[in-house]
Amino acid sequence: MGKGKVAFKGDGIIIFQEVSHAIQAEKLIRKHGYEVKLISPPPELRMGCDLALEINLVESHGIERILKEDNTAFVSLNPLMKGTADLCEIVKTTDYGQWVMVKAGNMKITFDKNSGLVVNVSGGGCPDIPYLHAEMVDKRLDEAPKPKELGYTLCAVMLDLAFQESLRLWNGGNN
Repeated sequence: MGKGKVAFKGDGIIIFQEVSHAIQAEKLIRKHGYEVKLISPPPELRMGCDLALEINLVESHGIERILKEDNTAFVSLNPLMKGTADLCEIVKTTDYGQWVMVKAGNMKITFDKNSGLVVNVSGGGCPDIPYLHAEMVDKRLDEAPKPKELGYTLCAVMLDLAFQESLRLWNGGNN
């Protein structure tokens, strides 16, 4: 995070039934200029989906209107409670000399430190991972597609976190 940038800390949470709905809603809400963040909801609020959106509660009426106008399905919109987790807290990096492996959840991306070439994408069990693997391997990090833009599963979201960290590392630790 750059100097002077404040971390987003919303006080509301939108719960979804499906991962794809959470991903679509994030894109839609951002397109309308609102700040949101994908998070892991507390276990007692999960409704089949391991993703939720953190929002500023004061903006909830506008956000809810956008979701309803777009017919984006969501379960509930609530004040944010204890027990939510920032998805970025689960990113781990392993240096293998010539290669670096970045893991987020069960998803891993490995790239060549010098060239930035993606040499492997693995993990998870979601149906879109073979497609993401085929689209990303043998491409430089700055030329590879963003997993979250192609995939529709929690695995794609986790791979996107690993991808973003890989890009940051390959760029010398800068965003």
